[in-house]
Amino acid sequence: MWDRAGEGKKIPFIRLRNIKKTFGHVVALDGINLDVYPGEVTALVGDNGAGKSTLIKIIAGVLNPDEGELSLNGRHFQHLTPSRAIELGISAVYQDLALVDCRDVASNIFLGKEPLKACFFVDKKRMNRESEELLKKLKVSVPSVTTPVELLSGGQRQGVAVARSIKQKGRMLIFDEPTAAMGVRESAGVLELIRDLGDEGFAVFVISHNLHHVFTIADRICVIRNGRLVKDLRTKSATPDQVVGFITGTNRDIADTADIVNIKEGSITT
Repeated sequence: MWDRAGEGKKIPFIRLRNIKKTFGHVVALDGINLDVYPGEVTALVGDNGAGKSTLIKIIAGVLNPDEGELSLNGRHFQHLTPSRAIELGISAVYQDLALVDCRDVASNIFLGKEPLKACFFVDKKRMNRESEELLKKLKVSVPSVTTPVELLSGGQRQGVAVARSIKQKGRMLIFDEPTAAMGVRESAGVLELIRDLGDEGFAVFVISHNLHHVFTIADRICVIRNGRLVKDLRTKSATPDQVVGFITGTNRDIADTADIVNIKEGSITT
């Protein structure tokens, strides 16, 4: 696990600078500067319409920014495509999970990347074996890797979607409301999985409206309001009331340097 004592010198997996996006007369993003680090769970919070979904779609290559630049491990991009983002290690797990219900667990994990034997036939035994190994590593319990996904619970389906992202060599995992419509027990399992991913060294970026969940798993909380990143806090030095204040605009203590990340330099100000 990465030692967070030296995180001020850590190179971010992805760095966003002056990201802007408009839809007609609507300004969705207005100069976003943000770093996401490996070995860290970063939560993005904000009210409906604040720009959260637009931002993750730009990171995942679904949308192109009107202005700004993305940097991945020192490589600069004006925009990405979904396939290019995946090649570079960015994988998004959306609310619908994009799983094929009628196919089994292993088939979903290898979807589009099925190994072949004798150049023509899908190597199903290998798929099953590697799927079992990966799910065990992720502590995701399913009845069998041959079980159709439609028979799984919400938490199990989330685990399969994460396994597929990692199988695609994802190093930055984006979660869009990962516990939506889940019960307490299932939510706890998904939150533990996300926290474990951060501890394993993945760069994890989570969108959530549930501040209790955010405070449970996140190392950092980034608040977006009206298309602008208004606060970047260390979770351990923040309170839910403070975060709600930044989300709603009632807390305007933007210049408090006790817990602000110096985004331009990519370092922590303490």
